[in-house]
Amino acid sequence: MSEDLGITVKRDKDMSEWYQQVVLKAEFADYSSVKGSIVIRYWGQAIWEAIHDFWDPIMKSHGVKNHYFPLLIPEGLLKKEAKHFEGFTPEVAWVTMAGKNQLEERLAVRPTSETIMYEMFSKWIKSHRDLPFRANQWCNILRWETKMTKPFLRGREFLWHEAHTVHKDKKGADEETKWAIDGYARIAEELLAMPVIRGRKTDSDKFAGADYTYAIEALMPDGKALQMGTSHMLGQNFSKPYDVKFVGVDEKWHHAWQTSWGFSTRAIGGLILAHGDNKGAIIPPSVAPVQVVIVPIIFKKTDEDVLSKCKEVEIRLQNSGIRVELDDRDEYTAGWKFNHWEVRGVPLRLEIGPRDIKEKKAVLVRRDSGEKSEVSDMYVEQAVQEGLAEIQAELFSRGKKNLEENTVVTESLEDLKKAIKGKKWARVPHCGEEACENALAEKVEGGPRVIPFEQEAVHNNKCINCDKKAAYWVYWGRSY
Repeated sequence: MSEDLGITVKRDKDMSEWYQQVVLKAEFADYSSVKGSIVIRYWGQAIWEAIHDFWDPIMKSHGVKNHYFPLLIPEGLLKKEAKHFEGFTPEVAWVTMAGKNQLEERLAVRPTSETIMYEMFSKWIKSHRDLPFRANQWCNILRWETKMTKPFLRGREFLWHEAHTVHKDKKGADEETKWAIDGYARIAEELLAMPVIRGRKTDSDKFAGADYTYAIEALMPDGKALQMGTSHMLGQNFSKPYDVKFVGVDEKWHHAWQTSWGFSTRAIGGLILAHGDNKGAIIPPSVAPVQVVIVPIIFKKTDEDVLSKCKEVEIRLQNSGIRVELDDRDEYTAGWKFNHWEVRGVPLRLEIGPRDIKEKKAVLVRRDSGEKSEVSDMYVEQAVQEGLAEIQAELFSRGKKNLEENTVVTESLEDLKKAIKGKKWARVPHCGEEACENALAEKVEGGPRVIPFEQEAVHNNKCINCDKKAAYWVYWGRSY
């Protein structure tokens, strides 16, 4: 295999360069001519489709209906909710011309869809009988990111789903906000094998225009946190300026309570970072575009018998519901193929050669551990299914171990600094005041990640920065 086709840097030596190489060489994405935007290639798009196929039915069973709303949003609509508009202004891309003609009103290229959707909600929702109302769209988003971009993790254009719901009271909206973030934790943990911390964002870090924001955060191997999904309780902050209201059972008009929540292709970048090794990506079986690759071990005199057997096994695995690919390209050696599929992170490799046919077996190789085992031809399907389940569980177990071993609990400012420098994140007591939070951010690297739902009593603990009584524990660390 040519050196430039493999990963040429060690993951623990230069994770940034390692990540860039994996994304490009494993064909998750490629750079486009538009700065900050990527082309999502098949390997990345297939993972996104697996996320869609897992989550879309769950949303539909919850009463969510899919729609599609315009990409362009009139400036006047954005300005109706001042905090929301102010929060997104630095990242908004504007359309000002149509051909040679100046537009009368600037049009924002969708940075998020609250405003364009709520204009329609005000037309569609009239009675308490219309509630709860739940709309979702799978779409692209454009935010003119000014920080250094990185494929999937931080870019100007990305894919996501965004759901927006309308409720008759605060209780219904609160429950919806929690339901969504619990669902995102399922995506991360059950599907992507990535353990996460669930909780509330601090007020300084919440969504612009929200009463509060829930989030799930994952810890990457380099000690940085990755926000994987968010759910926002919008209260009546949008229903009043956008006139989203209904006639209640009391026959009076009431402004509705609203939520919005979203999950994006950023998760693909998190998956690559969380599970990879020096050879490349390791994809959890649940989302792997190819779960097992069959590689024939060819000697000229046995070509026909080996290929025939490989095709037979391929069909058997397909009939068992396993995503399988037979790599029967004759221009490459078996060793070259091993490397090709290892870079892409295919969970299992099945090797079949003339000796294996004679002995009625095959060799099964795990991508996560490199472990090889001989399996009887009679039980290939069972062995593959068991192997995939074991790898899925092992990847989650590794992630949980990384989270536990690289999280410290401290009440000392110096220990917090040491934790961040040591590529960990810390659980610290904090008073909850925004000014104190900003002051702490000037003293140490990173910032507040999430206030976990699971709170041990702070009792008489003092804030790690100002010595006032602590209001809660908060995770603090660097982030992507």
